[in-house]
Amino acid sequence: MHGRPRKPATPVDENASALKAAKIRSLQSQFLLNHHNNIYTKEALEINAKLIESNPEFMTAWNYRKLAFEHNLSNQSEADSDHIKSVMDEELQVVENALRKNFKSYGAWHHRKWVISKGSSSTERELRLLNLFQKQDTRNFHAWNYRRFIAGLKNISDEKELQFTTDMINDNFSNYSAWHNRSVLLSHLLEKKVVGYFPKEIFLKEEYEFVRNAVFTDPDDQSGWFYHLWLLDQTVKVDMPNLVSSWPPHGSEITKTTFPIVLFFNEPVEGVNLQTVSVQVEDAIFKNITWSLLSANKFKCGQAWLTHLTIPLGETNSSKIFQVKISSEYSQGIISSNDVPCSQHWSIEFRVSVCHDFQLEGQSLRRMLMTDENFCTVGINSNVMDLFKSYFELASDYEQPTSSKWKSEMIASELDQYRELLSWAECKIGKLTLARLLMANDAIGTTVAPNTSHVEEVLKLYSELMELDPAHYQYYKDEYSLAFLKQVTSSKESLMKYCGQYKESTSSNITGPMCLRLNSLSLSQIGSFERLLWVQSLDLSHNQLHSIEGLEALQLLSCLNLSHNKVGSFMALDPLRFLKSLRVLNISYNEIGAHTVDTRRYLCSSPLSHTFDYDKKFEEFATGDEKVLNCWEAYSVFGGLDIMQLDVVGNAAADERFMLFLVKLLPGLKWLDGEELH
Repeated sequence: MHGRPRKPATPVDENASALKAAKIRSLQSQFLLNHHNNIYTKEALEINAKLIESNPEFMTAWNYRKLAFEHNLSNQSEADSDHIKSVMDEELQVVENALRKNFKSYGAWHHRKWVISKGSSSTERELRLLNLFQKQDTRNFHAWNYRRFIAGLKNISDEKELQFTTDMINDNFSNYSAWHNRSVLLSHLLEKKVVGYFPKEIFLKEEYEFVRNAVFTDPDDQSGWFYHLWLLDQTVKVDMPNLVSSWPPHGSEITKTTFPIVLFFNEPVEGVNLQTVSVQVEDAIFKNITWSLLSANKFKCGQAWLTHLTIPLGETNSSKIFQVKISSEYSQGIISSNDVPCSQHWSIEFRVSVCHDFQLEGQSLRRMLMTDENFCTVGINSNVMDLFKSYFELASDYEQPTSSKWKSEMIASELDQYRELLSWAECKIGKLTLARLLMANDAIGTTVAPNTSHVEEVLKLYSELMELDPAHYQYYKDEYSLAFLKQVTSSKESLMKYCGQYKESTSSNITGPMCLRLNSLSLSQIGSFERLLWVQSLDLSHNQLHSIEGLEALQLLSCLNLSHNKVGSFMALDPLRFLKSLRVLNISYNEIGAHTVDTRRYLCSSPLSHTFDYDKKFEEFATGDEKVLNCWEAYSVFGGLDIMQLDVVGNAAADERFMLFLVKLLPGLKWLDGEELH
């Protein structure tokens, strides 16, 4: 464990292990017999105590003691405080014996918390016991977690506990648990707005200096670096949620009468609804609008929110321009996962041009191709330039300048310190911290487009880290990809370099005239979606993508090329479920079906859970066909889409049976793996 080589067992060790196992099996058989028959006698509890002392991780044995505790107290005719205290003391003694055997036993610590929470026990004694435990193992996170529990029961102030944490770190700064406890306590003080800790810039400067002493003393010890990462997160964290992007963008003009509206916030939020956001067409407020969350975190919050708007048509042979306004009617009702309200009012205005003298329906569909010969350079006078103007020249500053000033100064100071450190210490985590500081410095205080003045240095640092630390190669690769995409999307000039215009001979009415071509860039992760809401055609082929998380925000996407990546399952394509405009999809030459065990599939509910909208239809669709039943993952992704062209060749899952399944599932499919269907 933790890189320590195992020593081969000697015959003496093997004999001792065999005797111990026989003893545990005997105790376990007796215990289970008592448990199944609800026997809670003194003798049964003694057998249980011996079993727990031999194996403190046996959770069923701990749960039995809870049942016995409740049973024996409930059978008392009168409440005897001395008897209750005696029973509790016995339980606490069993826990102590177990902790002597294994100080990191989850079951033992959980049981102790359960007993103490019943009352009638001395929390002062618990604190003294904790002090003894923490002298033996200063970094044991179970003890620190239990200490927070006891401090809460005793109403010990966070400031006093913070001082205890400081003393423990001064004794040994290589104490991960003490640093973590410090972050928990400071979060509490900040949340309660305690004088001296709020606003956060008051204590952050001192904390940066405090952790710097540890980091500069031993740069190879990672405990202080992790705490520095938490401080950096507190520094760059936005003060309140705000809208950072939308589709349609402010000042734009679109020509469709039915279209999606996407609101993209700087952090996950909840509360986007009719009461908080109004949609106005001309002078009429639309009341039949329903906002939905595209992708939720564990707090049921998300950055991207979606609704659809249909402009009411008047005379059949007329043209008209409608003014649409979307504004925060009650912005404070939009709340972040940290319960911080959006207190800044925002408004988006755009035009919808309705023209009745054109028809696109009924045009024949040609097979869409994304090879180099199908594209030409985007003209400088292209309509897309007006769209880019909306994104890059009409953006607003969403953070108060006064807030950005202290953040910029603090991060600039940290940059100077860690550049100096790296001048004399070859330190992997130091390089990682420098890269994070540089990205944070660019992210703070920007007004229009993202600042990318340090991205080249960041990319160089991550490239060096991929060579220096191959064990964490994938993490560095992901961070490299995200930084690179920030650079690509930072300005209209940089973004235009990756845009291709379909030649007239290959253009189609199912997508726009332009494709964002991010192919063959060795990307392992995608991001910067707030700058890509306009994309209708996207080429991500010949990269190293394992997932497309976040792509659901691109609601205009009608053509997507994911060929020659490392997608390992249909569940990794789950965001496609939300892309109802998708017509052309290429997922050929990935790794779908190649992995015998793919743990990512368990992130998705099975058809039996009825989590997805199409599960009941799937049962009808399958009609008892076992071969089809095994395709429920693909059904959950593709079941609600109207795909016309699909490429899946080159995946282990793409056998003849699966092809027949796709043809049955997608009645509108016209092209499959390059072959036209009849």
